[in-house]
Amino acid sequence: MSKTFDMTLFLSGVLTGSKATQQRHLRQARVMQAAIQQRWQRDSPWTWQMKHVRWFLTRYLKNHTEATRYYYRLTARLVWKRLGNG
Repeated sequence: MSKTFDMTLFLSGVLTGSKATQQRHLRQARVMQAAIQQRWQRDSPWTWQMKHVRWFLTRYLKNHTEATRYYYRLTARLVWKRLGNG
């Protein structure tokens, strides 16, 4: 029996800013997680590769505004920082 990955716990060490900003990052990280899980069956950011995040930012968000893509890039940087790669 597998437990779902807790994105809140995962990002808790790198989240800064106002409560609204933190909630936005968590919400967006969960959207990223769900999209990557559906496409590649990778639930945990620990198993993500750069190609997964790149796909999400370029292909999954292709019909979104530039502002939306910008905020998702900020969230992706937080995930990458938490993984120890940035």
